Amino acid sequence: MATLEEKLERLKKYLSELKSVAVAFSSGVDSTFLLKVAHEVLGNEILAVTCASNLFPKRELDAAKDFCARENIRQKVFFVDELKIDGFAQNPPNRCYICKRNIFTKIKEIAAQEGFTFVVEGSNMDDIGDYRPGMKAIAELEIKSPLQVAELYKAEIRELSRKMNLPTADKPSMACLASRFVYGENITVEKLHRVERAEEFLRGNGFNQFRVRIHGNLARIEILPDDFEKIISMRAEISACLKNFGFDYVTLDLQGFRSGSMNIFHE
Repeated sequence: MATLEEKLERLKKYLSELKSVAVAFSSGVDSTFLLKVAHEVLGNEILAVTCASNLFPKRELDAAKDFCARENIRQKVFFVDELKIDGFAQNPPNRCYICKRNIFTKIKEIAAQEGFTFVVEGSNMDDIGDYRPGMKAIAELEIKSPLQVAELYKAEIRELSRKMNLPTADKPSMACLASRFVYGENITVEKLHRVERAEEFLRGNGFNQFRVRIHGNLARIEILPDDFEKIISMRAEISACLKNFGFDYVTLDLQGFRSGSMNIFHE
């Protein structure tokens, strides 16, 4: 089995062979690490391309802009209204495919306009195996996934990020706000904002890793079991706040936080 250092060298070698790349950059753990390494290897022969949308909180876009400015990395930002993409708002099980296909087609167009042959994105080895229809779109569009080429897992990326003093090393895992919806439930701007406000409220009260899943007018909070005692102690405040945001019912999922929990509903 390759060591962490060997995997990092494999990543650098692969990027150097591509010579110049446009990096799909969201400011998450994986894409930040990939962008940083690509910048170290390729210098100015990289371009960060960031999609702004209703599906990601504004703070994520601000973080992406701040990182590129701080690292002196050229960045292109474009806006996509996913709710206007045919079929997306109806939230079918292949919702992620529909979205990724649209977004990465646009990223490829921007890359070509700027003179970049290759587009790279930050999927890692942990992304293999789960229900991820978006990966089909990435494969169809021939987008490169260097972290998978290097066989890097999330925990390893976090460890390397700490060694590189990246601000995202311990950043909670992030997924777009559409992942909070059960398949088949229509996605609207109002519902997206309701979920975003609920999660910002929890984050502002010191909770770190969690999701607020939406089922009609019911909010199902997934949080780490270690935080159960704290959230129960705040139940009246949390319930009142989320109801003020538009939810009729507020519940705590006793299974706790788990990434991709909505995928059980696609079968």
